[in-house]
Amino acid sequence: MSEYVQTLMAQVKGKNPSEPEFHQAVQEVAESLELVLQRHPEYRSAKILERMVEPERVVMFRVPWMDDQGEFHINRGFRIQMNSAIGPYKGGLRFHPSVTLGILKFLAFEQVFKNSLTSLPMGGGKGGSDFDPKGKSDHEVMRFCQSFMTELYRHIGPDVDVPAGDIGVGTREIGFLFGQYKRLTKEYSGVLTGKGLNWGGSLIRPEATGYGVVYFAEEMLKTRNQSIAGKTVAVSGFGNVAWGAARKATQLGAKVVTLSGPDGFVFDSGGLNEERIAYMLEMRASARDQVADFAAKFKVPFYPGKHPWNIKVDVALPCATQNELNQEDAQELLKNGCQCVCEGANMPTTLEGAKRFIEAKILYSPGKASNAGGVATSGLEMSQNSMRLPWPREEVDQRLHQIMKNIHQTCLQTAERYGTPGNYVNGANIGGFLKVADAMMDQGLV
Repeated sequence: MSEYVQTLMAQVKGKNPSEPEFHQAVQEVAESLELVLQRHPEYRSAKILERMVEPERVVMFRVPWMDDQGEFHINRGFRIQMNSAIGPYKGGLRFHPSVTLGILKFLAFEQVFKNSLTSLPMGGGKGGSDFDPKGKSDHEVMRFCQSFMTELYRHIGPDVDVPAGDIGVGTREIGFLFGQYKRLTKEYSGVLTGKGLNWGGSLIRPEATGYGVVYFAEEMLKTRNQSIAGKTVAVSGFGNVAWGAARKATQLGAKVVTLSGPDGFVFDSGGLNEERIAYMLEMRASARDQVADFAAKFKVPFYPGKHPWNIKVDVALPCATQNELNQEDAQELLKNGCQCVCEGANMPTTLEGAKRFIEAKILYSPGKASNAGGVATSGLEMSQNSMRLPWPREEVDQRLHQIMKNIHQTCLQTAERYGTPGNYVNGANIGGFLKVADAMMDQGLV
C-alpha cells in the first residue's frame, strides 16, 4: 500500500470510525486507482478520490409506526446521496436489522462505480432502515413504508434521486412507498424502480441481477475459450439474485448444485431443475429465511451454519451478502479446482479472499461489475417510465445482455490499458472511476 493510500485510509477511518465495510470498499478502490493517479496527477491535485469518499448528502430520520396491536415502534431511516456527477442518485433501499450508516455508505460508494460502468446516466446512492419486514403483517409493513416515505419524499424525485428495492424491499414494499409518494406529491412519476408490472414496472427486473451475473460469467469464460454450459456451479443465497442466477445458469446448460441461507446451505448433486428453482420463490415468499425447507422438500443434504464453498465446483456465484466468502473459503475453492468466481452480491468476498483469487489468476469479478444487471434494468425501467412505453421481455433481456457484455469489455480493456491484463478488480474500479472523475473535473467544485 502506497503512502498516498495509507494517508487516505487514515483520513477515511478517522472521519468514519466503526464503519469497517466502508473502509474495506474504499481501500479496494484506492489500491486499484494508484495506477490511474500515477498517470493522471490532475485527479490527485483536484482531490477527486477524496471528494468521492465523502457523500454529497446524508439524510437520517426517525420512522415511527404502529403495529397491529396498537403499540408504537421507532426505527431509523437513511438515504445516502453519494455522487450525482453523471446523473440522478440511483440505488436501492434495504430494510433489515443489520442496516447501519456504515453499511449504507459502503453500498452507496460501490453503487457510484457500478452505475458508471453501465454507461447509463445514473449517479450513486443507497438507503434503507433497520426495520425488519420479516414476520410483519401487510398492514404493519404498509404503515412503516408510509411513515418512511413521509420523510424521504422531500429528498427524492425522478430527476433527483430514484430509489429501488434491495434486501427486504420487494414489489410489496415498493408499492406502499410509491402510493405514499403519489399521495404526498400528487405526481405519478418514475420516482421508484422495481414497481409492479401493471403500474410502471419493467419485465425481467426481479431476475435481472442474477441474469446479469451469469451473462458476465459467460463472457469471462469466453476469454479462455470456455462456456458455462456443462459447468458445475455453486450459488449462495436464495433470494432474487440467487434465483435469477440459478435460473439463467440452468437455462444455459450449467448444473447448479448449491443454495444457502442464514441457516446453512443445501447440496443438490443432481443440479437444480425448474421445479426446484420455482420453489425458491416460495421460500422467499414464506419469510422464513431458511434453506432447510428446500432440503426437507427435495430430500437433499443440508449443512447447518456453513457456506457452500467447500464443494467441488467449476464456477462460484456468491449471491447472498457482504463478506460471505473469506480467505479460507477462497483457498478451499481453489484447492477444489474452481476456475471462475463471479460476484452477484455487493462485496461478498473479503479483501484477503479477493487477493487469493487474483494471485491464483483465476477468473474473478467484483460485484460492482458483475452484479450491475439489477441497476442496469432499473435504468431501463426509468427510460420506459419517461417514454410511457413498456418494452417486451425479449427487448429488456437483450438490452441487459448487451450492457453486461459492454461492462465486461470495459473491465477487460481498462485492465489491459493500465498494465494488469485479466485483473477484473482493477478494470472495474478504474473503468467506473474515470467516467465519474472526468464529469467531476468538468463540473468544477462539486
